[in-house]
Amino acid sequence: MKLLEGKTALITGANKGIGRGIAVKFAEHGANIAFSDLFYNEDSVNLEKELGSLGVKAKGYASDASSFSGSEQLINDVNQEFSRIDILVNNAGITRDGLLLRMTEQDWDMVVNVNLKSVFNLTKAIQRDMIKQRFGVIINMSSVVGIEGNGGQSNYAASKAGIIGFTKSIAQELGSRNIRCNAIAPGFIDTEMTAKLPQEIRDSFAKDVPMKRPGTPDDVANVALFLASELSSYVNGQVICVCGGLHT
Repeated sequence: MKLLEGKTALITGANKGIGRGIAVKFAEHGANIAFSDLFYNEDSVNLEKELGSLGVKAKGYASDASSFSGSEQLINDVNQEFSRIDILVNNAGITRDGLLLRMTEQDWDMVVNVNLKSVFNLTKAIQRDMIKQRFGVIINMSSVVGIEGNGGQSNYAASKAGIIGFTKSIAQELGSRNIRCNAIAPGFIDTEMTAKLPQEIRDSFAKDVPMKRPGTPDDVANVALFLASELSSYVNGQVICVCGGLHT
């Protein structure tokens, strides 16, 4: 059974990693996919082809999620191409790790703008359309770091904690309009980003996980599918950790 047949989803930061995994999972379940990343490049082209091979409509966009006007333009462009947007996945995110002692203002502002302000930008831009159609699903990508904190990641932790507060507030604001807003908090996930870490660090992270392995983008995508579908029709304002028990 295809859980998202006839729906249209917009996923930010989808060229690689978790965003890409969610795009593929949604397409497998019948959703048409609009996706964005900072650049439209070879990864975008390849993802368009893969999604199209699953029998759905797919189009990639170059868009800076941290830009308010750019986010408004993205929503307008997707609406023009796909007629409507049923599901928004705010997945765009970056890291600029370092101890606060050495962290620059630029490191702070860049992470907060890309990770947190982007969620405001896209949600603000899409809410009017979702209110008019009396339906919408918003999924925001937080992190277990936003719940527990992490030394050397104060900017990242603050941005991901902010997403949780934003998610709960929007769930209360828009729930009466049949618009649900939830967050996913991944733990240590095996992506292109984490693959760049030295193997000893990756092994150390995995040892801290009760399940003794990193998660995969597919692990996160399965939870996103649940939240995007009618299986979670009464789930609103929640944060679901996908972390193998790292946060309990």
